[in-house]
Amino acid sequence: MDRLTEMEAFATVVNQGGFTDAAKKMGISKSAVSKHVSSLEARLGARLLNRTTRRVSPTEIGLAYYDRARRVLNDAGEADALVTSMQSAPSGLLRISVATDFGVNHLSPALSEFLQDFPDITVNMVLNNRYVELISEGFDMAVRIGELEDSTLRARKLTETTKRMIASPKYFEQYGRPEKIDDLNNHKLLHYSNQSSGNVWKLTAPSGEKRQVRTAGWLSVNDGQSLLNAAISGLGIAYLPSFLYAEAMEKGLVEDAIPDLPLETQGIYAVYPPGRFTQPKVRAFIDFLVHEFAEKGPADW
Repeated sequence: MDRLTEMEAFATVVNQGGFTDAAKKMGISKSAVSKHVSSLEARLGARLLNRTTRRVSPTEIGLAYYDRARRVLNDAGEADALVTSMQSAPSGLLRISVATDFGVNHLSPALSEFLQDFPDITVNMVLNNRYVELISEGFDMAVRIGELEDSTLRARKLTETTKRMIASPKYFEQYGRPEKIDDLNNHKLLHYSNQSSGNVWKLTAPSGEKRQVRTAGWLSVNDGQSLLNAAISGLGIAYLPSFLYAEAMEKGLVEDAIPDLPLETQGIYAVYPPGRFTQPKVRAFIDFLVHEFAEKGPADW
């Protein structure tokens, strides 16, 4: 007889307290349940049930076996559910957290195509510039830029972006152009106000030396697009990712402040909670993003 069926019959008898109710639960005859349990006891060489005219109860060995059998049956049920889930069409509510800058400029325009491809999915995209706790705050996934702080999350790299210090030609005409990192101390800098490290820029010198620039900013704001607008208007030098400044640089609205410095590259990742399998709606969206940004690179924004 099938070992898993024997195990299921035994566990159901224990759960239901008898063969009659176990047979009803399994949808088979009482004699079939009895045969399965008897076959299991014969194979194991041990009595698993105490049988009386009034009730059936597990022996000490039977109780220990029941605990393990229940885990095996639960795992088997989860395995069946996993296959069913993975083959089902993606559907349901998908909650996404993404930084405002990237969400507004690059994720929002792509959502129309995704939702047309997957009409059974509804999206709730939350734009903010803070680090959210995916599980406790009820998010299915997030798009994050730069070094990943939480190593417990699963991650898939979507593409890369670079960071440059940029300012407008008007600014350089008025205040001059810095020639080296130390010159930044004498310039007007524009900062993100929500950085945990404060007003610190991590830069790489032409020699490869890692440097940190810590100066008070002339303007601090928690939105990259606002910093770009400030830089375009001539207020100062901003340190921004290429997905924000690329179009402005192509139009000549901003220029590289210190062209000789090596470019800082950052990864852009889809992150989602760990688990035995990925929900179809999450997997579908991540696959979509990988395809969407396949032709994007550090300087291709």
